[in-house]
Amino acid sequence: MELFAIVVMKVDELYVRSLSAQIERELQLLHNVESGWTIGYEWTETHAYIRLEANLTELEAPIIRNQVMPCLAGCLADHIIADKESSILRSLLIKEFKYEAQEDLEAIEGYCKQSLYTESGMEDVPVLSNSFGLQRRKQILVEQLMSAFEETSRLSLDGFLHFRLQDYADELREVAEYAIDEYMMDRQYQEFISLLQYFVYIQEAKIPVVHLIHKGGHEFVILNDRLELIDANEFDATFKLEVLEKDINFEDMIVSTLITVSPANIYIHTRDPDMTVIKTIRQIFEDRTTVCSYCRTCDIYLGEPKKQDQLSP
Repeated sequence: MELFAIVVMKVDELYVRSLSAQIERELQLLHNVESGWTIGYEWTETHAYIRLEANLTELEAPIIRNQVMPCLAGCLADHIIADKESSILRSLLIKEFKYEAQEDLEAIEGYCKQSLYTESGMEDVPVLSNSFGLQRRKQILVEQLMSAFEETSRLSLDGFLHFRLQDYADELREVAEYAIDEYMMDRQYQEFISLLQYFVYIQEAKIPVVHLIHKGGHEFVILNDRLELIDANEFDATFKLEVLEKDINFEDMIVSTLITVSPANIYIHTRDPDMTVIKTIRQIFEDRTTVCSYCRTCDIYLGEPKKQDQLSP
C-alpha cells in the first residue's frame, strides 16, 4: 500500500537517492511502527517518484499515517532549508529587490546568513530576532507541508516550492529587507571612510604628534606632544563642520577633531583597542596610528593595567 509519494522534476539520480536516504533515516527513528515499510523510487521521462509504501491493515493505517506524515513533513522541511533556501532567497533578491550584480548579491546574502543561521551555531553573530529563527522557519514549512499532505498523498515538491511557500517566503523577505538595510548602511559608511582617508592623505600634517587618551567608555582626551589639551578651535574648522553634518554612527567629534588638527602621528592609549571608534580612527589614519596599552602615559592617565592587559600582545 502506497502511503505517500514525493514527485520531483527529473533531476540528477544522486539527488533523488540522497533525499530518499534522508527520509529513510528519519523514518527509522519512529517508535511503535510495527508494520513493514519500504522506500523506493522510479523514473519517467519527466519526473522521479520517491515512494513510501507499507503493509497496513485498515486499523493500522490511521496510526501509521499520523506518525509518518509529520515525520515526512519535518524531513522535507529540513531538506528545503538546507538545499533550497539559498536559491529561494537569491531569487527574491533578484526578482523583488532588483539586485543583479554578483558583488551586491553575495554581500547581501552574507548579511542574510548572519540572520538566518544564528541558531545554527555560527560564532560572532549577533542574535537579531526570533522571527528569523531556524526553528520558526522549519515550523512554518512543516505546517504548510502537513496541509499539502492532507490534500493529497502525492506531493509535487517543485509545485510546492513554487506555489505553497507564501508564509515561508514572507519570513525570507523580512530577512532580505533587513540585510539590504545593513548592506546599504555599511556601503555608505565605507564610502564615507574612503572620503576621510582621501582627505587625510592630501592634507599636510599640522602638528607632529597627538596623544588620544581613552579613559574608558566614551570618554576621550586629546593631547599634543607636550601632553597638553588641544584646542581644535585654533585650527581650520571647515572640515570639522562638514563631518558633523554627516549622519555617521561613531564618535564624530573625536574623528573630526583629529582630522582638523591633522597630526603626523597619533598615539592611542587605551585598554580597549577593539572599540569601534578606535578601529575607525586606525582605518582613517592608517599608518599614522600606534595603539598603546602599557606605557608611562597609559599609567598616568589610565591607571595600572589589569593582569590580562599586561599579558595581551
